[in-house]
Amino acid sequence: MTFLWPQFLWLLAALPLLVLLYLWLIRRKKKLAVRYASLSIVREAMGTGQSVRRHIPPLLFLLAMAAMLIAAARPMAVVVLPSNQQTIILAMDVSGSMRAADVLPNRLVAAQEAAKSFIKDLPRSVKVGIVAFAGSAQVAQLPTTNHDDLVTAIDSFQLQRATATGNAIVVSLATLFPDAGIDIEQFSAPSRQRGVAIDQTEKKLKEFTPVAPGSFTSAAIIMLTDGQRTTGVDPLDAAKAAADRGVRIYTVGVGTVDGETIGFEGWSMRVRLDEDTLKAIANKTSAEYFYAGTASDLKKVYNTLSSRLTVEKKETEISALFALGAAVLTLLSAGLSLLWFNRIL
Repeated sequence: MTFLWPQFLWLLAALPLLVLLYLWLIRRKKKLAVRYASLSIVREAMGTGQSVRRHIPPLLFLLAMAAMLIAAARPMAVVVLPSNQQTIILAMDVSGSMRAADVLPNRLVAAQEAAKSFIKDLPRSVKVGIVAFAGSAQVAQLPTTNHDDLVTAIDSFQLQRATATGNAIVVSLATLFPDAGIDIEQFSAPSRQRGVAIDQTEKKLKEFTPVAPGSFTSAAIIMLTDGQRTTGVDPLDAAKAAADRGVRIYTVGVGTVDGETIGFEGWSMRVRLDEDTLKAIANKTSAEYFYAGTASDLKKVYNTLSSRLTVEKKETEISALFALGAAVLTLLSAGLSLLWFNRIL
């Protein structure tokens, strides 16, 4: 716990003085009681129970004073609060390698089911957009709160060749920032050119001031892929563009880490999960990387992401809590004193 105005904590040193004053008043009353035999008899009749009761209201009042002084120092603490995440972009790989059956029934179906379950568990206030990518990236569904439209978009995925993870990030950013001047068509058209520089796109963007990575809390990107990038812009360059805008990219790797040969319509290809790049993308944007080797693992990943994106740990001022505690203790102290002794303290 930290304090915005720690200098007020010095006032807590006055509390021991109040304790000493209270003890002095008690001793003074005892001396007066000795002078009057009748008062001494009454005190003995009250018993030890009444003697203990008389100290409870002052003790509660002392605790209330401590709480009020702490509240004055404006304490700050990390607490779990509902997230203000408003938009989530699901960037999902639909390359041919997603037909592999190492994740049952196959990678694509497992990803579709996990994504639909993820969307179902999100609050209705959160908008979700869908970006499908293979050799190019397209917006399958603009951000919406309509879950039926999102499910329809996910069910309509068609497998394609190649993998352009960098393009998926750029198109996701263009979806989140429609006024930034990003030409989506440039990254939606199929391209076999490997190593396209994102600088070509940055020149067309409206000027902006970079912010701290992960500081844009109104949106996030979740990218799921099972292979290496084979075309399009460098994903690390695209990740830097996202980091400069404060957008987190949570990456999910699904499938075989060591690689697998996939055959289809007379051609075959070796696909390998590029975990190093996916981890670098997540780290660059202050997010996390998750590996899902099975369908159940994939569902667990999405469940984890759902909880991460709907709540957040945030340093918040909690002066109101201490002020509320002080008020409750004060009322309790006064109430008990009236109930037991027909007076306030």
